[in-house]
Amino acid sequence: MSADSRPEQVGIGAAEQRSRPARIRRRPADLAMFAVGAVVLVLCALPVHAHSISALEADAFRLVNHLPDVPFAIVWVPMQLGNFLVVPAAVLAALLARKWRLAAALATAGAGVYALAKVVKHYVLRGRPDTLLDDVTIRGAAAHGLGFVSGHIAVVTALTLVAWPWLPRWARWAAGAAVVAVFLTRMYVGAHLPLDMIGGAALGLGVAGAVRWLFGTPVGDAEPRAAAPAPGPDAGGA
Repeated sequence: MSADSRPEQVGIGAAEQRSRPARIRRRPADLAMFAVGAVVLVLCALPVHAHSISALEADAFRLVNHLPDVPFAIVWVPMQLGNFLVVPAAVLAALLARKWRLAAALATAGAGVYALAKVVKHYVLRGRPDTLLDDVTIRGAAAHGLGFVSGHIAVVTALTLVAWPWLPRWARWAAGAAVVAVFLTRMYVGAHLPLDMIGGAALGLGVAGAVRWLFGTPVGDAEPRAAAPAPGPDAGGA
């Protein structure tokens, strides 16, 4: 084999390696996520009552809800990251990226956590903050219906954790920031109490763990790695 043909063949091999589908496996940590989410959800539900709220939870709520006013658009936009419409948007993004397994996992997690949040609401009865406290600041349209758990935080948490192993590092930071933004803005606008948010996040964690175990996650780092430089024609000689 001539020295001039080696770089070309090495380059072809590297390209084939980069285009090879990610190896998928199921991890015990995903089952641990499911278990932790279930336990935390139950622990959050135990102190919830339909007609009363603890002083600690009320104080934690006021700490966020009584922050200074800002233009509502600044709050409304990040709050929508927990809207159910984010589910089909996330699935479409995965399909456009040709990540079929991820798209199926996101669809399952999004639909599943949304439905389960509705079920939990009817077993753990609690209204919105303004039905339990007198000094709630309502921003935007007042939320109605039952409050525990928050469907917004459940959806964004589940989608983020399902997508996490597939995302590059910068996207993980963005997804994590989205979870924090939804968590805080739902209390800031007066829609949910702290245990509503923690319980919803726990539900999202549990669903994500179950879905990740069902569909598997890619092995290795999601960050693209540069191919090793091809050896020059004089490689091996000194």
